[in-house]
Amino acid sequence: MHDPVPRLPSLLEAVLSVGTDLELRATLQHIVDAAAELTEARYATLDMTDPGRDGLRGIRTAQRPESPEPPARPEPPEPPEPPESPELIVPIHVDDEVFGDLRLAGKRAGPFTDEDEQLVRVLATQAGIAIGNARLYETARQRERWIEGAAAVTTALLSGESAADALMTVAERARRLAEASAGVILQPTEDGGMEIVTASTLDDPGDIVGTVIEPGSPVLEQLLGGEPVFIDDSATDPRMTTHVRHRFGPNMMLPLQAGGRLLGTLALPRRRGGRPYTAVERLLATQFASQAALALVHAEAQHSRERLAVYEDRDRIARDLHDLVVQRLFATGMMLESTQRRSTGTGDTDKDVHAMLGRAVDELQSTVQEVRTAIFALQQPPADAPTTFRGKVLREAAGAAAVLGFQPSTRFTGPVENRLAEPVAGRLLTALRRALTAASRRAGVSRVEITVDVTAPLPDGRPGVRLTVFDDGGTGTTVTWRSPL
Repeated sequence: MHDPVPRLPSLLEAVLSVGTDLELRATLQHIVDAAAELTEARYATLDMTDPGRDGLRGIRTAQRPESPEPPARPEPPEPPEPPESPELIVPIHVDDEVFGDLRLAGKRAGPFTDEDEQLVRVLATQAGIAIGNARLYETARQRERWIEGAAAVTTALLSGESAADALMTVAERARRLAEASAGVILQPTEDGGMEIVTASTLDDPGDIVGTVIEPGSPVLEQLLGGEPVFIDDSATDPRMTTHVRHRFGPNMMLPLQAGGRLLGTLALPRRRGGRPYTAVERLLATQFASQAALALVHAEAQHSRERLAVYEDRDRIARDLHDLVVQRLFATGMMLESTQRRSTGTGDTDKDVHAMLGRAVDELQSTVQEVRTAIFALQQPPADAPTTFRGKVLREAAGAAAVLGFQPSTRFTGPVENRLAEPVAGRLLTALRRALTAASRRAGVSRVEITVDVTAPLPDGRPGVRLTVFDDGGTGTTVTWRSPL
């Protein structure tokens, strides 16, 4: 046996190079290259005992190129190597388990020596430590990504997304985290099957959405029971029966379950021939699905609370509307009755009677306008932001009501939706907001009236819009804003 000391610097350099990278694939490549360098082997491969554990397929191979011969006197050619040259095989242990075998072949200077084996075993010992560190680092990185993804999904779901958007958010985020070909949400059907209701894919989802797992499918019992299902190859697994299964390979089907309630199933298939899911990926994806299901339930509860608040507010509007309409109609009736008595019993002039009747008609028109405004407010979708101009004005009035302690009266004259467009509508809303803010700061305000009129021409005769905001604070304040249409 030769003394390995002369090659000690090379060994130290190889050992140091193995631990220079925390990424697992790069670490394995360093190990293979360092082993080939130490032994002057043309070929070095690493056969892993369990390739699926780390999501690595096949082996790592390094081939050393032939070194160019320096110019010298002609020598007889070397005899060709036998078809099967001797190999040097050294196992690599990670945490008392065999990670794989490091195989070396094709040494130029003859067969491998005991010295070569000794050097490679020292390298394999250090390689086991480096692989363990790389595994820990990769697991930490994966866990961090999945935790951040779950937090992002929770934030998005609680921000007020619709049910369809919420499911798409879960599917898309999970697909990216799992590096899957598709993120799919399935929900139970009335006849006992499961249907794909949402799909996020790298390509056109095509006919994926709407695909149904029919009752009686072997995989349904597990899915409807809230159990995760892990599949090595969707195209060949007999439990998969849908017409789209041939497109995919490794797959995870995870329950979206919270509080004993099954919301659906999150499926994360990879392409055919894709790398299998590791045990760590399966665990993290299952935890993500549980957190996403909980966020979906909380978002649904939040939407229910918001709808309940809207319905309660509508009840209040109905009560206020009832009181307002009854009071105005009662007052208008008394006014007309008084006018009738005065016109027949006291001999008032026709001019006075005409003025009183005019006020009565104005009151009736105002009442009708209040009823129309209230009905329009009740027709607004509970969870949607207003998109019409009327809705935006009513939203500003509702916002001011929280400060004033009462609901401002709002009237619209003319076809405001048809005639009022941006940017005039935006400037009007800004003026309204300022006028309501000023009214809320005045003492003694108990009534605010908002009028938007698109039938009032400007002083120069051009068609225009007029905003009037009146409040009864002090001696009364009227703010008027005009703009051409």
